[in-house]
Parts: sequence; C-alpha cells; structure tokens
Amino acid sequence: MPDKTVIGEFLAAHGGPFFELQRRLGLLQEQALKVERRAVIFVGLAWGVPALLSIIEGNLVRGAGTPFLFDPGVWTRFFIAVGAFVLAERQVEVQLRATLAQFTRAPLIAPDSTAKAAALVTTALRRRNSGLAEAVCLALAALASLLSYFNLANSDTAAWALRGPPGDGGLTLAGWWCLVVSSPIFWFLLARGLWRHLVWAMLLRGLSRQKLRLVATHPDGKAGLAFIGRYPNAYAVFMFGMSCVVGAALAHFLQKNTLAISTYGYAMAAWLIIVLGLFALPLLVFTPPLSALKARTLAASGAQATRALRLAERKLLGVNVAVPEAEDGKAPEEIADPSKHYEAARKLSVFLLSRSALVPLGAAALLPLAAAGATLLPYKELLSVVKKLLLL
Repeated sequence: MPDKTVIGEFLAAHGGPFFELQRRLGLLQEQALKVERRAVIFVGLAWGVPALLSIIEGNLVRGAGTPFLFDPGVWTRFFIAVGAFVLAERQVEVQLRATLAQFTRAPLIAPDSTAKAAALVTTALRRRNSGLAEAVCLALAALASLLSYFNLANSDTAAWALRGPPGDGGLTLAGWWCLVVSSPIFWFLLARGLWRHLVWAMLLRGLSRQKLRLVATHPDGKAGLAFIGRYPNAYAVFMFGMSCVVGAALAHFLQKNTLAISTYGYAMAAWLIIVLGLFALPLLVFTPPLSALKARTLAASGAQATRALRLAERKLLGVNVAVPEAEDGKAPEEIADPSKHYEAARKLSVFLLSRSALVPLGAAALLPLAAAGATLLPYKELLSVVKKLLLL
C-alpha cells in the first residue's frame, strides 16, 4: 500500500506560491486554513473596496444605468463566487484526503504496486506545488480581466463603472479597481481551483492503473470503490459560486429579451451536463478495472456453478442428464454453490458515478440558474424543471 505519510501530505488546499504568500502574510497557517477569515478578506478586496469607491463617487445606489449595489454580475463574481471559492477549500481538502486515505485503510493497493502508488502521490504533490501552474493561472486571470475591459467600457447597464456614455468616457475608480483587482482575484481563484481538481483527476487516473485488491461481492456494489464516487460532493460550494456567475449572465440576457425561454431551459440542461461531466470523467477511469473484474468473476462463478449444480444433479438423480460423466455413481465431493457470488457479481456496477452522490452537486449547479429565471417564470414551474433535471 502507499506510504501513509506520503498520503497524509496530500492536502489539496496547501502548497504552491499563493499558499506560501498567504502564510507569510499571516492569513493562514500550516495547520489552519482559516477559510472564514480569508473569505471575508478576499470578498472585502473584491467587492467591499469598489463598494466604498462607489459611495464616494455617488454610484452605489443611484445612476443612469444599474448602480453598483444592484448589479447582479458584481454580486455573483466578487461577493458570492470569491467567497465560495475560498470557503470550499477546507471542505475539498478534508474530503479528498479522506478518499485517498481509504486506499491505505482498506488496503486496496497490492503490495507490488506500493512504490508506484507512492510515486503517483509524490507527482501529484509536485503538480500541486507548481509555481508555473499558478503563474499560468495568474496569466489567464489577467487576460480574462483585460478582455472584460472592453465589455465594461461599452456596457449600457454598468453605470457605476463609467464616467460618461458607453464607449466615450473612462472608467470610474470603482471600475478600475474591479478591472485591476477584483476581476483577477475571481479568475485566479477559479483557475487555481480547477487546476487542483485536474491534479486530483490525474492522480485517480494513475491509481486506477495499479493492481487493486477489489472484490466483486463487496457490499457497496462497486467492488469496494464506492467511496471514491462520493468525492464530487466536496465541490458543491465551489460549483455554487461558479453557477451563480452563470446564473447572473442568464438573468442579464433574459431581462434584455435576448434569450428565449425555451433556450433558457436548454442552457440549464447544458450547464448541468458540463458540471457533472467535470466530475464524471475522473471517475470513469475506474470503469475498465471494474469491468474486467466483473467479467472474470462472472466467468469463474459461472464455471463453478456448472460444477456445483451438476454435482447436485448427480446427488439427486444418480446421473447427469446431459453428457453423463465418469464420476456418475461415485461418492461426490462437496463443491460450494456460487450462486450468490454470481448474482452479486452480476449486479456489480462498473460506474462509480451515482445519482444519490451527485444530487447536492447538481442542486448547487442548478439552483442559481433557476433563480435567474424567477422573475419571468412561475416558481413552481422552475422547481419542476430543476427536479426533472436532477432525476434524469
């Protein structure tokens, strides 16, 4: 099995230049992420400062277009999403660590695969700590913020960010702050969170290729791997933050009548598919070993069942009806009946993804989008759509 110390070091929210920077600034400690405190700080930087600047410039609750306080895009990106991304860190870290530790506790890794499994964890730690990866995340955040400048400068609704008519005047202090500070914070936290999930997915892919001590008759119905399929729920808060941003965008288009109600329903379904796909793909890597286990177990159990049932037939009738054997009439040896074993193997699921495990994640993805249409569609109709999508 992989070394317990190595596995214990895989802390998804630790490591990397950004973590070290926060530690040196006293925002967190090695043994305490202090997510609540950091969420307040980052939300204060991303949302609180431009709110204060809007008060100074008189754009907080008044303006020709949408004031700062009533802009859903500002609330979802810089308040809800930024806070959710930070708050999710502890939940994700605890769940992923517990999931990985189960490989040791079972144990699931064959002894001759111990070294390879430990090397996979070490590689995952190196990727997690990569300065290059975080530099790329920062570059993507800067690029996304730069592109948002053109959208902000030509917006006909974000009056709080403009000093004059769209396309003619410059940005207000609040507008510049959101462009230079708030937007990069949002995009960086998003990109960093997705990168670390990719690191986890690559680790699962490597572990799935090791020799796993699986058993088809395990009571979890997934050969002892069902615990892995529960990890997506740890990302419910993270996905809620993302979905709020998507929901705000849909609400904007709905209010401007540039998005048909029918298209809105398809958008909800498409977003749910994207979210579930993001977490289904890492779990699909275990389908090949589960399929192979199921096939081999059914073949072995089927062969044993043939021998056991022909023996029972000889005991009852004294001879096998079909192709009597040389043993007919002799004292038979006892052969265990593998019928229950065969039936358990037949029911073995080769997919770790389960509806019950993904309902919280699906709800976190859909509820913000449902809220986006609440001003145009009846409340009961929206809940009906969400319920149908979750029960697909």
